[in-house]
Amino acid sequence: MSRRTVSVPHPNGDPTPSNFGQKDPLESNGDPHAGAPEEKVELGKKVTLLRGISIIIGTIIGAGIFISPKGILKNSGSVGMSLVVWMACGILSLFGALSYAELGTCIKKSGGHYTYILEAFGPQVAFVRLWADMIAIRPAGFAVTALAFGRYILEPIFMPCGVPEAAVKLATAIGLTLVMYLNSMSVSWTARIQIFLTFSKLLAFAIIIVPGLYLLFKGETKNFENAFEVNTVDLSGLPLAFYSGMYAYAGWFYLNFVTEEVENPERTVPLAICISMVIVMICYTLINVSYYTVMSAEELLASNAVAVTFAEKLMGDFSVAVPVFVALSCFGSMNGGLFAISRMFYVASREGQLPEVLSMIHIRRHTPLPAVIVLYPMTLLILFLGDIYSLLNFMSFLRWFFIGVAVVGLIYMRYTRPDMPRPFKVPIIIPAVFSFTCFFMVFLSLYSDPINTGIGFVISLTGIPAYYIFIYTERKPKWFQKFSDSVNRSLQIILQVVPAEH
Repeated sequence: MSRRTVSVPHPNGDPTPSNFGQKDPLESNGDPHAGAPEEKVELGKKVTLLRGISIIIGTIIGAGIFISPKGILKNSGSVGMSLVVWMACGILSLFGALSYAELGTCIKKSGGHYTYILEAFGPQVAFVRLWADMIAIRPAGFAVTALAFGRYILEPIFMPCGVPEAAVKLATAIGLTLVMYLNSMSVSWTARIQIFLTFSKLLAFAIIIVPGLYLLFKGETKNFENAFEVNTVDLSGLPLAFYSGMYAYAGWFYLNFVTEEVENPERTVPLAICISMVIVMICYTLINVSYYTVMSAEELLASNAVAVTFAEKLMGDFSVAVPVFVALSCFGSMNGGLFAISRMFYVASREGQLPEVLSMIHIRRHTPLPAVIVLYPMTLLILFLGDIYSLLNFMSFLRWFFIGVAVVGLIYMRYTRPDMPRPFKVPIIIPAVFSFTCFFMVFLSLYSDPINTGIGFVISLTGIPAYYIFIYTERKPKWFQKFSDSVNRSLQIILQVVPAEH
């Protein structure tokens, strides 16, 4: 995709370069500060260590741990094995997070998976990843999380009746719009609200963990008797249990999407990742111990919302607060996810693989407004018209495939670019074990669900002809180039955005 500078029409009709919205230093109008240099239009380094931790924890902890951890119990076969799987998935996710910490400190660009694949394997593979993200993975993922938010924020209002589907979709659309607006208006406020939502999730964990452990220490251990019954363990189901566990921990990579906005990334990125993963591992393990203290394995398997069942058994009327915490948790996942993913589109545009307007920044807010809102129409369309869960089935395994490719890229660059500065370096066995785990889960998907997995592969492979049509071919028809420039110029004026100043 060609990178042509788009001029913005000046009010007097003269063309002017893309510094639209900046004051002319000659037009003082008596202002004593006139002519002083204005703040550069760029994405500032506003992600501190605390904000980085809140992005990771707030995005990892979604609705799943509150609603339905029974997939791991069902496929592991016993209470003891399910706890082992939770801890093992946490350690494997930590391996992946440490690998990304090295990638984030030696490649100091935002963009996450996309950037690392681009650096290691070139633009074609990176674009296929980007294409799958834009047309299905991210819109479907946001729609599912937003639907959970819409359902659980309304549940206390409609209890004990079910929530009407029309009301759920309306609340979902409002939640999505609010997240998009927040991310468009202020980086600082987005980060502050993410910190608040992260502490809300940790408070919800404390409300479940503290009474559960209190009962455990008082001697409520009957549900842990024969916790490792061998005859109940189904070895063939263990890979599926690990798949569920790794999905529950997914989100540790989101800080790498905003590396350029992190203060002192060489120190902050590894530290934030390690602190966040330890906190999440401890919380996940303890919350499951609390569940098993209050509920038997049979009760947990029969529940569709484990945290709600837990609260009803232990807290009575206070259980009405649990859906609110679940909704806040979903909102935090949407907020952190959008904050990170928008930076991937921003970087991809800067690399020439998406329309130029997506790499522009609002002249006053200093947010990547076009990159933030680009998913909004597709997400709403899927929400009201599409089959969201089929899309997720098609695409969920591709997430692990491309994460595995990015970590293999780390190993590959150890040999092809040995002189690259690596402020944080992990033993080679860590990325090797993690990438093997990712590819094993992909193989498991091919084996257990070949039709949906195959459809997902076909959808992603459409990115190959798209790359050669839109990116690789340098000489485009004049009408196409004029149309592209006109759209970019119009959007630049409407959204009040300009290219970042360097």
